[in-house]
Amino acid sequence: LTLTRAGSSLIAPFVPASPPGSVSVDCSANKHKPWIETEYQGIVMENDNTVLLSPPLFALDKDAPLHYAGEICGFRVHNGPSGSGTVQFEAVVLDRSTGEGLVRSKEPLDCESQREHSFTIQAYDCGEGPDGANSKKSHKATVHVRVNDVNEFSPVFVERRYEASVPEGRLFDRIVRVEALDADCSPQYSQICFYDIITPNVPFAIDNDGNIKNTEPLDSKRQRVYTFWVTAFDCGKNRAQADAQVVITVKPSCKPGWNGWTKRVEYTPGSGSVPLFPSLHLETCEETVWNIQATVELQTGHIGKGCDRDSYSDRSVRRLCGAVRGEVDLLPPPSPAANWTSSLPTLPSSDSSLVFSFNGSAHIAAVPNSVAAAVSGDHFTLQLWMRRGGANVQPASSAPTPGQSRGSHKEEETIICSTVRNEDSFSHYSLSVHGCRLSLFYWPDVSATRPVKFLWKLEQVCDSEWHHLSLSVQFPSVTLYVDGVTFDPALIHDNGAIPNPAPRQRMVIGACWGESRGAHSDANTTETGSSDTLTVYVGGYRGLLSGVTVRPGSVEPHSVVECLYACREGLDFGDLETLGSGMKVHVNPSQSVLVLEGDDIESFNRAVQQVTYRNSLRFATPGVRPLKLTTSLRCFSEESCLSLKQLEGYLVVLQPDAPQISLSGVGPHLARPPPEFEGPRGVPLFPELRIVCSLSHAVNTAAQVMEGGGESPDTLMSDAVAHTLDGCEVQPLGEELNPEREELLVDMDVLRERGLEIINTTAYIAITGAESISVYEDVLRSVRYRLAKGSARFERRFRLSCSEMNGRYTSNELTLEVNFLHSLDSLYHPSHLLASQQQFLHPSQHSGELSGHSMPNPHRNSVVPGAATVIIMVCVGFLVVMVILGVFRIRSIHRRSEGEIGGAKEGSSQWDDSALTIIVNPMESFESRMGIAADTEGEGEEEEEEDEEEEEATDSPDDAAGDDQRIIAKKDGRDANPRRY
Repeated sequence: LTLTRAGSSLIAPFVPASPPGSVSVDCSANKHKPWIETEYQGIVMENDNTVLLSPPLFALDKDAPLHYAGEICGFRVHNGPSGSGTVQFEAVVLDRSTGEGLVRSKEPLDCESQREHSFTIQAYDCGEGPDGANSKKSHKATVHVRVNDVNEFSPVFVERRYEASVPEGRLFDRIVRVEALDADCSPQYSQICFYDIITPNVPFAIDNDGNIKNTEPLDSKRQRVYTFWVTAFDCGKNRAQADAQVVITVKPSCKPGWNGWTKRVEYTPGSGSVPLFPSLHLETCEETVWNIQATVELQTGHIGKGCDRDSYSDRSVRRLCGAVRGEVDLLPPPSPAANWTSSLPTLPSSDSSLVFSFNGSAHIAAVPNSVAAAVSGDHFTLQLWMRRGGANVQPASSAPTPGQSRGSHKEEETIICSTVRNEDSFSHYSLSVHGCRLSLFYWPDVSATRPVKFLWKLEQVCDSEWHHLSLSVQFPSVTLYVDGVTFDPALIHDNGAIPNPAPRQRMVIGACWGESRGAHSDANTTETGSSDTLTVYVGGYRGLLSGVTVRPGSVEPHSVVECLYACREGLDFGDLETLGSGMKVHVNPSQSVLVLEGDDIESFNRAVQQVTYRNSLRFATPGVRPLKLTTSLRCFSEESCLSLKQLEGYLVVLQPDAPQISLSGVGPHLARPPPEFEGPRGVPLFPELRIVCSLSHAVNTAAQVMEGGGESPDTLMSDAVAHTLDGCEVQPLGEELNPEREELLVDMDVLRERGLEIINTTAYIAITGAESISVYEDVLRSVRYRLAKGSARFERRFRLSCSEMNGRYTSNELTLEVNFLHSLDSLYHPSHLLASQQQFLHPSQHSGELSGHSMPNPHRNSVVPGAATVIIMVCVGFLVVMVILGVFRIRSIHRRSEGEIGGAKEGSSQWDDSALTIIVNPMESFESRMGIAADTEGEGEEEEEEDEEEEEATDSPDDAAGDDQRIIAKKDGRDANPRRY
């Protein structure tokens, strides 16, 4: 027999006829299924759980009034379309005989979360007996429940403060619109029925949509600013939780232009990005415009050659950007090894690099063949900083001087001209400027192939500003980067006049060589040399050059070139996602010019207020940056279009917290025996050097003051920071190093590994390059001082200092005094006392050995020269006093023994000379020796008293004679156990 209940199968085995006395079940008693409606509509109040159904929930069974078979035992809820019916609702039976039921939610419902619910329901009868066997179920009916809203939320204003400005003397239909929202789910309670101005006696009114208008013309002279409060009510008459403030500014008679311009803007280093024009807005006096363009220009003249050059030099920036090493400096600082730039005039630069001036005629740098041979090959990268015009040229914003106006350069000016050797041939190239064009003339093989010219038309060539050029040649591919931006060339084959590149190595900066044509020459031609070897230079360059380098081999990666010109200071835009439709923003690569363009006044004003100044440098360069804003408008009526004047101001970067670079762990004295300095490696000067960089800042300790700490409310505290140094210098004080007798050694392997540069002269050692503190510690700890054999002096002093950011921040000067510990072996004999005393009193000499005994712990600070000199002087003086007392005692004994000559020698006994026995232990420290000297002096006085008593008690002339002989023997140095002291 199989019984189905609640959708599951209950299988029971067949049971035979019941035994006598048992009750049998009539399987035909439950014949009909329960019946319910096919659809119900329900309503439940928010935050309640009882559902009111229409029609009411009743289940009918035709088996009624049979017991069990005609009764309803339960309702079952199934998932509806939303899939949440079984979780949210349940149905219970109220009366089994009538089939009445009740639908309710398991927990209170929230209209704001879900407003409508749907599910299905079934009714079950009680079956054929109390065990519910053979129960039947009805069909599934759909139940729709709607949650009725309760006005539980109050209106909330979108903004707490509304601001607007209107011109005086006019009535406006709408000045500003306020808006409030209600979180209730039903339209009855979620809609805002009306707004109200709760501040009395103000000439403004508000409608049910929140629009505020003035009820009378406003006068700026009578009242400039109106401030009042408004509230909102929903349709359930709930008032807003918080009222909104409205501020309306009355503007005087309309004058088109920018309002809210601040001439001075201050920037605190470390502030990140700050808006330059937070309250700036454009007033067009209702003039209809269809295009607005504003150009913001930030002049960073304090930098000179582009961004961030006030922080690091060109070489340091290349190292920090990960540029490939191996570049050759074609315009190095003048020196005996690089004398081809000594005749060029130089100008000061803020980035500690040299700027060379070229006048187009006499100023020419001929690179030696030894240097030019290092950059041979047809694959190379040429980089340089260029500023077109004479040495006294002003930026493009200034008035040009005669002969230097924009575009007035008629002759071709050569920047670099070079013929290089390629394995078995010669190639020639020259980089030139002509007007506003830059050209690269390239001849792959001067004896076979045809020359090619690459041409670029660039505004940067003739704007009299500094620009960075990076030219990567991997023929036939040529890539030009100007200020980090790529420019494509125009390729032409040059059939015109070309230079005469003889098949030999040569390179010239500032001009190119040409053929000699007798005495003929023009203003742009220079002749040098004797009559036999006359060299003619043509196409002289007029302008400034700096950082001209060539690196042979593979071209520089694009990411490195972008890093070399990347700016961490300049103009920026706050949030591009907030730009309105039709707005455009453009920033130049140096981030000194930002252009805004749009057609909507409100969107344009919002965009202008998001123009920011960004400076991510930890130690920003303080100073003034001029700021300009230029605006152009286009109107539908060109005749009446507005004309706005240029606004000028300035940005002031305040002084940043200066880093404190502290050098410690050295000196002030370093004492070693001369043989250690004369070794092949010398002696390290700064083996325990520590470099720490910290920033001092004010900390409020008011709580400590209240607790009785007694400190001031503002206390300076220092925090250690990660830092980068760019140079350290070791300098001998006094006279310079004698190269024949002394030298300073540096671990060159560490320098080469880190890419640092060194200048080692007799006057100083300078280590340069941007690197971390730990690297500079390792390099400086390897600095050693070495002497030639027999060149030891008494002392030598050195000074160590470091700097950061092109020398803007310097460390403390650490002074080290090197002392040479000389041995003192001749002080035991009285005849050498005077010479020894003079040697001890030398102002710069330090004793390291006494009579062959080495000083204990001959390390740094182990010997203090002043203390050693005082101790030795005290010891020598005490010795002289004791010798004089001994001689005086010998003479007194001789006088008493003149009348007692007979039998004196036979009966003489040994004289106790312990009073004259002096023991000096040179192995003890100077502090112990000072104590011994004091104790010895006291013991000597006691022994003198004992000797006088013994002399009075001694009557034998033999004893006196024996004593005289023993004293003489001691004086002559014939003692059986002589000691050195």
